[in-house]
Amino acid sequence: MQNNFYLNIKTALTAKTPNEKTILFKNIYQKFLDHKYDFTPSNEIEVFDTPAYSSFCNIVDQRKVPQRKNLASQEGQIILLHAIAHIEYSAIDLALDACYRFQNMPHTFYEDWMKVADDELRHFHMINDLLETYDVKYGDIDVHQVLFDACMKTQELIPRMALIPRYMEANGLDANAMMINKLKKIPNTDKIIDLLEIILEEEVDHVKRGDVWYKYACEKKEDFSCDYFQIVDKVYPNSFRTNKNINVQARKRAGFSDEEINILLNK
Repeated sequence: MQNNFYLNIKTALTAKTPNEKTILFKNIYQKFLDHKYDFTPSNEIEVFDTPAYSSFCNIVDQRKVPQRKNLASQEGQIILLHAIAHIEYSAIDLALDACYRFQNMPHTFYEDWMKVADDELRHFHMINDLLETYDVKYGDIDVHQVLFDACMKTQELIPRMALIPRYMEANGLDANAMMINKLKKIPNTDKIIDLLEIILEEEVDHVKRGDVWYKYACEKKEDFSCDYFQIVDKVYPNSFRTNKNINVQARKRAGFSDEEINILLNK
C-alpha cells in the first residue's frame, strides 16, 4: 500500500477530518509530483455508503439545509460561506474519487484531477478561514450530501464526467456569477466577492478538464451519439430547465459548444 497511488488516494478520500485530509493529500500530491508511486490497479474499488464528512457534519435532506434569506445580514453571510465551504470540501472528494475509481487511465488524467483536488482544497481553506472570522467553522451548520450521491451514482467515466464537471460544476459557474452580482449591491462584502471571483475563474478550468475527459471517453467507446443531455437526464430525470442566466462566456471557455448553450437557454 505504501507506494500504490490508488490506495493512498483512498486514504485521503476517506479521511475523517479536514485537517487529516489536508495533511494526507499534501503528502500524497508531493509524492505524485515526484513520480514516486506505483500505479498497479487495486483488486477491488469500493462504492462508499456515506461521505467521509459524516463524521463531523450533520447531514440532512437538501430541502432542510438552512437557506440564506438576507445576504446583508451576518447570519445570511455565514450560511452562504458555510454552503460554499461544503461545496468546496465535497469537490475535493469528487476529484480524489475520480483518481481512485478510474484506474488504468493516461497519466495526464491523474495530473488533471490531482491539480483540481489541490485547487479545491485551497478554495476550501480560503472560505473556511473567512467563515471562522464569524466564529463559525465548517461542520457547525447542517449540510446535504447531493454531490456525494451524484458521485456514487456515476461509476463509469462517461456519466461521471457528464454529471459532475459538465453539469453540476458548470451550473456552479452560473450560480457563482449571479451571487457575485448580488453581493456587489451589498456593502462590506468585498472579501466574499474576492474569494468567489477566484473560485469562479479556477472552476472554469476544472469544468474544462472534465469536458476533455468526457469527450475522450466518448471517443474511446466510439460512441458518437454520446448525448450529454440524455446522459444527465438518465441519472437525474428532468434536470434541465430554461435558464436565461447561463454564464455563456465561462461555459464556452470550459468547452461547451454553441449548440449546447442554445439548448440550455431554450430547454
